Amino acid sequence: MNEMRLKFEQVTKENERLHAELKEALEKQLEALPFMPLGTDIPADEGIVRNLQEQLQLTNQEKEQAIELWQTVLQEHDRLQRQYQERMTETQIHVAERQKQKVIFIYVFVNFGINQQFLKTVAEQNVELEQLRKQLRYKPDVISAQQRETASDKRLQQMQSSIKQLETRLRVTVEDAEQLRTERTALEKQIGELQTKYANLEGEKCEAVAKLQDCIQLLEEANLQKSQALFGEKRKEEEIKTMKDEMSQLAEDSAARIRKAVNSAKKQYNVQISRLTEEISALQMECGEKQGQIERAIREKRAVEEELEKIYREDRGHESDSRKLEQLHQKYLLAETTKGDLQLSLQTTQNKLKQLEMNSEEEKSRCQEVICKLQSILDSEREKSAFVSEQRLKLQQENEQLQKEMEGLRKLAIEAQQKAKIKISTMEHEHAVKEHGYEARLKEMEDTSQKSTAELRRLLVAQQKATNRWKEETKNLTETTEARISKLKSELSQQKLRSQELISQLEMANEKVTEDEKLMMEYREYINRLQRRLSQAEQRAATASQKVQN
Repeated sequence: MNEMRLKFEQVTKENERLHAELKEALEKQLEALPFMPLGTDIPADEGIVRNLQEQLQLTNQEKEQAIELWQTVLQEHDRLQRQYQERMTETQIHVAERQKQKVIFIYVFVNFGINQQFLKTVAEQNVELEQLRKQLRYKPDVISAQQRETASDKRLQQMQSSIKQLETRLRVTVEDAEQLRTERTALEKQIGELQTKYANLEGEKCEAVAKLQDCIQLLEEANLQKSQALFGEKRKEEEIKTMKDEMSQLAEDSAARIRKAVNSAKKQYNVQISRLTEEISALQMECGEKQGQIERAIREKRAVEEELEKIYREDRGHESDSRKLEQLHQKYLLAETTKGDLQLSLQTTQNKLKQLEMNSEEEKSRCQEVICKLQSILDSEREKSAFVSEQRLKLQQENEQLQKEMEGLRKLAIEAQQKAKIKISTMEHEHAVKEHGYEARLKEMEDTSQKSTAELRRLLVAQQKATNRWKEETKNLTETTEARISKLKSELSQQKLRSQELISQLEMANEKVTEDEKLMMEYREYINRLQRRLSQAEQRAATASQKVQN
């Protein structure tokens, strides 16, 4: 932007310098023109008029182009002003800046092109002036040409003054735009500071809200842990109670079951033992009876043997009594058979007794095994009850520990709640104080922004009034220039008619000039002949005078 402004200033200075140089050159050329007397030679006047008309037409065209460019620049400026008023965002402001730079560059480029065209026209005018200078040495009507040139200079000066006025207005508008841009940058800085302050306030507010949410979350977590601990404590108490009930019920059931099983086993085994004892006693009685019978049989056998011996002795003495021997022998055989039977029955009873003893031993060992098993079950149940009691003690201890921890957590939660309440109250107080301060600052900044916006609006209204005034002036200038152009067009048409007449007269004059030149040649030849004759006559007169003197 600064570079474009410097270039614009350089171009305007160059334009002014070129205008001044052109003016000085034209004045010097007009002063250097020799004054020639009026004559009847019209074609030079027509050429001067034609050249001046062409120059006037070129200047009018350049003026129209400059006015059109100025109107486009004003339209672009108005459009940019409207965009600037409508849109105040940063990106659109940058776009407006770029468009402004583009417009300035276009204006500079157009001005540079105008200057180039102007220099070109100046060079052409210089060439034409040289030609006119050469022609005016031989042609009259310099006064009318000077008047027309002065009129064209006046018009050129008017155009230059109007261009200068337009340039000054453009410079003023550029300065106003620059001032507005500086004010806008200052306002943007203030708005940025306000936004940073507001962002800081929002950050502090968010931090306070986050801290408050953290405190609330900590309180909720503490309450949740408290409720969970209470629920866990209740659940553990219920579990301990149910375990106590189950253990007591299990102990009672196991004791009752064991007692019942022991009692039933005792009864069963007592019944079996009593039955076996009865059988053993019966067998023992039978054995006693059998033993008595055996002893009695043995005694009878001994008695029989004694009787037999007695009989044998007596038989030796008394061989007559054979019947008694046979009877005794039969008794002996009967006693032997009874003895064998009794021995067999004794052996069978002994075997039965042994079998009963073995069965009783087996039953006794089995009962002892069952009793050992029941004893081991009872011991395991006692161990289980002891383990359950230990677990109960541990659970009671854990429950007491949890109660202590719950008390500690309650205390910590109460302390945290108190600290959080104190912190929240202090933060709320600080936030309220900061909020009041920031509201006051915000009100002040709003007042300043309202004042600045009012000032900007006032400046914009003034700018709009100035632009409207400039538009009216440019409109008036365009109307006047259009009127002048129409007038010049009418004059141009008249000049064209006159130029046509002058061209016809010029053709006639050219013909006349050729004829005059022929006559001049003839006259010159005649004059030369006359001069030769005169010189000859003078020589003759001189010789004659010398002769007369001699």
